[in-house]
Amino acid sequence: MALIVQKFGGTSVGSIERIEAVADLVVKTKQQGHQVVVVLSAMSGETNRLIELAKQIDSRPSARELDVLLTTGEQVSVSLLAMAIIKRGHSAVSLLADQVNIRTDNMFGKARIEEIAATRLKHELEHNRIAIIAGFQGRDIEGNITTLGRGGTDTSAVEIAGAINADECQIYTDVDGVYTTDPRIEPNARRMSHVTFEEMLEMASLGAKVLHIRSVEAAGKYNIPLRVLSSFNPDQGTLISFEEPDVQANIVSGIAFNRDESLIYVNGVHQGTENLAKILKLFAEFGIEIDMINQVNHNFEKIDYAFTVHTNDFEQALEILTSNQDGISAESIKGVSNVAKVSAVGVGMKSHSGVASLFFNALADENIKVMLVSTSEIKMSVLIDEKYLELAVRALHKVFLTENE
Repeated sequence: MALIVQKFGGTSVGSIERIEAVADLVVKTKQQGHQVVVVLSAMSGETNRLIELAKQIDSRPSARELDVLLTTGEQVSVSLLAMAIIKRGHSAVSLLADQVNIRTDNMFGKARIEEIAATRLKHELEHNRIAIIAGFQGRDIEGNITTLGRGGTDTSAVEIAGAINADECQIYTDVDGVYTTDPRIEPNARRMSHVTFEEMLEMASLGAKVLHIRSVEAAGKYNIPLRVLSSFNPDQGTLISFEEPDVQANIVSGIAFNRDESLIYVNGVHQGTENLAKILKLFAEFGIEIDMINQVNHNFEKIDYAFTVHTNDFEQALEILTSNQDGISAESIKGVSNVAKVSAVGVGMKSHSGVASLFFNALADENIKVMLVSTSEIKMSVLIDEKYLELAVRALHKVFLTENE
């Protein structure tokens, strides 16, 4: 008997028919002798509907009150699934975040989980009940309702799995696993049966939408195997674990990309690390995450910096920097929003030379210009004009994952 956490996203519970199908999947797992904890998103489209309601009141609604509103979506889905499971003759209970003691910080809209005191959850498991928990939400130390932001339900599921020492965390979604790249862009993309945590962490951070980076980080922290499966056609999916294959079939395992990138130039900054520290502190104070950083040193004691941020943070980041332009001693600040990032990822890159040459030759052959470059042991990323993104993905996939098969 294993202890399994199963997460279902919005499309998986997007209608009563889908909720009934999820109930069948959960009950089947229970009948196989496993203990089951379920974590749910709101029904598909519900969060967007609630956001639109809020914007009809205020185009920039209070972050605290928006979180109170958005968490009602999960309350609906967990209660409906509990009803469906009870109808099937199994004991089930729906639980909100505060009932499971999911404690977060107070960054409304993008809170981070600090602690889960899983006493109530363990009690339900001891009494052979299927616990169905609202994902995406928590409570801060003052009792305020918070939401976890993008990928929040995945993160909830993995953090809960860590708190109860689950044997596996299964992420059910509308895709049947992790692919070498997005099949909608590259028809030759194939599903991988296994991905290492190291690779998945890079792919999630680089824009692969199947898992949010926070959930992968949490899985790595607790050493809990993740499995990505389709709730529509469930099979073995893709397993994500620390085990590396004995033979690395490909140097590169996947091509990731991210359209949600924006570029900010901070030019003519006086020499001195303290000015860069001031810029980074400003971003940190407003919870703005920086992805890529580049610096160019010039004569006459000047430096040009380039930063990439998520598109949602672009306007705020520009506003913050512009209002503090004198404090960071910048001559000019400007932004570019129509950019995208494309990356090659693979643990095989650690032991193979020549990857960079193949990577940039593939882009050069398509006359794709590169704005920024970022590398690590197992990834190579470039920032390019967004209009060339799909061409770049196909070119890199062909070089690393089609011809070498």
